[in-house]
Amino acid sequence: MTNAWRRAGKAGRERRRTANSGPGFAGPCDNGEVTAVSTLPAPTGPAGTGDALDAPHGALKLDLPPLTLGDITVTTPVILAPMAGITNKAFRRLCREYGGGLYVSEMVTSRALVERSPESLRIISHDDDEKVRSVQLYGVDPKTVGAAVRLLVEEDRADHIDLNFGCPVPKVTRKGGGAALPWKLDLFTGIVQTAVREASKGNVPLTIKMRKGIDEDHLTFREAGKIARDSGVAAVALHGRTASQFYSGTADWNAIAELREALPDIPVLGNGDIWSAEDAVRMVRQTGVDGVVIGRGCQGRPWLFGDLMNAFEGSASRYRPGLGQVADTVYRHAELLVETFGSEMMGLRDIRKHMAWYFKGYIVGGELRAKLATVPTLEVLRGLLDELDKDSPYPGQDAEGPRGRAGSPKRTALPEHWLDGRVLNEAQQADIAAAEVDVSGG
Repeated sequence: MTNAWRRAGKAGRERRRTANSGPGFAGPCDNGEVTAVSTLPAPTGPAGTGDALDAPHGALKLDLPPLTLGDITVTTPVILAPMAGITNKAFRRLCREYGGGLYVSEMVTSRALVERSPESLRIISHDDDEKVRSVQLYGVDPKTVGAAVRLLVEEDRADHIDLNFGCPVPKVTRKGGGAALPWKLDLFTGIVQTAVREASKGNVPLTIKMRKGIDEDHLTFREAGKIARDSGVAAVALHGRTASQFYSGTADWNAIAELREALPDIPVLGNGDIWSAEDAVRMVRQTGVDGVVIGRGCQGRPWLFGDLMNAFEGSASRYRPGLGQVADTVYRHAELLVETFGSEMMGLRDIRKHMAWYFKGYIVGGELRAKLATVPTLEVLRGLLDELDKDSPYPGQDAEGPRGRAGSPKRTALPEHWLDGRVLNEAQQADIAAAEVDVSGG
């Protein structure tokens, strides 16, 4: 990489950061205490209304400052969690149109990115108007992760980089990656230190996202958080579950609060069981985190980011879309996916998994749901959506709460003898690179 390329990359990042300090973005701010004026339930309003609804007597207010990551200021301290097959350009655009925050791309493996696989380059692509281009990397080898970070920095492909240490998917953990990796303190330290060093060369803030640990008998978040802080990360995000829980049970917000107290000098973000703006308020009050990370709660509900922004600004406005508004959003999502993939077939194949999330709780016949789940073209999609009762109101609680498959608790798949010690042995050092499989994890 030539010096000219490096200078061009830094100049581009400075232009975007200058833009980020304009209207809609606050200046840098120290972390402050969190207070909530009210925890009254949000109003449901008249059923069937697709616009934001106001109920000033039930308004929530959080005196939470903007989230500062290096030179980047996120006015609304809300992060879209990277989700494989979900948080592509199309979905990120839908979410951005409702509210502020930081929107992270799908996870990409470091090796695939270094090898410049077409799919990895698609995953890290961003719309021209994404003010902060955020990329999450997954890797198990410090050199490969360092090379991937260097590529992103020198080629000016990211303004923020996150490292994944929370994936519970067996194909990742059985090779020592994802949520299994922080158990090996030497490997975790090497990856984080190398990544921070490479990112700092371009003044790009680097963060990490992790889980509590492998299981309740093998917790890692305490040591990992301190190592990350001492290595110079800009923030740490904790999902309050272990790998063995997958997405089942209840997220442990007490662990998030413990990490927040243990790391008072950097931002700590909380993730897990945030299905509504009210959940976000409760997490902030209970844990004192500097921001919240939204994962499955926004699946089929991109307007959740509008609810969150309203809550952080003290407004009781909430989106309660009727079936007609949901149908319009589904069609727009499909159009954006076709544009993202450059293929109607691929775009429509991708929208299918979103159907159950979008129509959760709404009155949609079983036969029509089945057709929507196999929709082949935009034309067919339009016809199927026209069969819906567009005047059907917002169904209330039936459309709220958990969504997506939670799975069930299970023993985490791990490399042989992985739990015998906190440092890699010779055999594990030789095999660890095999964890970098495929292009994107779970």
